[in-house]
Amino acid sequence: MTDFETGPAGADGHASAGHPERTVGGTGPDPGGTGPDHSSPPPLTVTDVTVRFAGLTALDAVSFTVEPGSVHAVIGPNGAGKSTCFNVLSGVYRATSGSVRLGATELTGLAPHRVAALGVARTFQNLALPPHATVADSMLLGRHRLTRAGFLATGLRLPSAAREARRHRARVGEIAEFVGLAGDLDRPAGALPYGKQKLVELGRALCMEPTVLLLDEPVAGMTADERRRTAAVVAGVRDSLGISIVLVEHDMGVVMRLADAVTVLDFGRRIAGGTPAQVQSDPAVVRAYLGESADTIESADDSLSGEEAAS
Repeated sequence: MTDFETGPAGADGHASAGHPERTVGGTGPDPGGTGPDHSSPPPLTVTDVTVRFAGLTALDAVSFTVEPGSVHAVIGPNGAGKSTCFNVLSGVYRATSGSVRLGATELTGLAPHRVAALGVARTFQNLALPPHATVADSMLLGRHRLTRAGFLATGLRLPSAAREARRHRARVGEIAEFVGLAGDLDRPAGALPYGKQKLVELGRALCMEPTVLLLDEPVAGMTADERRRTAAVVAGVRDSLGISIVLVEHDMGVVMRLADAVTVLDFGRRIAGGTPAQVQSDPAVVRAYLGESADTIESADDSLSGEEAAS
């Protein structure tokens, strides 16, 4: 039986009943041993990654390291190369040159399903949930890479396959409780409010038992209340589960509150990096976001700290 401790704020804004006890490399002890169980999470190291499309350089020798169990934000103006960076990390795009490593494992050039199998899970800016599937079934899709029963055993409902299915369902319930969706498991995912649908996608990614979680604008389009609730869950993933998170987000209030480190891109190049406080006061970042005018630089702290968005 899984042990529980005090967990992060759930989708209702209150502390959830608990979270699965942490095992590094997954979001908790996976019933039946269907998930990974490593002694320590490896760093994600991006080294001189360049991506070119027919002469257009989308990323130009970008480097950064995501420390184990940290939130590393990748920010920048529109067209800076953030989505291209995410697509390289998840295997959707192949880098023209450079390297992406998870610990000692080379991810560069691997297909998306192979990157996922190594423990890298991703959410997307645009929702991609089966409209009529329940929350439980939507999240269960994340267990696919951990399923050991074959097609024949599952189709014949052999006892081993049935036991594994029950373990996966139980794990889905644990993760749903962690993100604040325990009361919605039997509801159609497409019928939930937008903020909860985003949490379903986050929960589905956590069901993969990832080592690294790539969050593509997790609070985009949300109300202020939904942003606060989702940010609390993301903080819980980092603080309670120790999963490394790479975050792309335009809401600077969320970035400054959640990120341990920030990499700033502009026109495909890394122009700054460091702690949120260091990046916030970097003149190159101010110019990238607000232009060259001295009058705009005076208001940079307010714009980049995003206090209004965070309130």
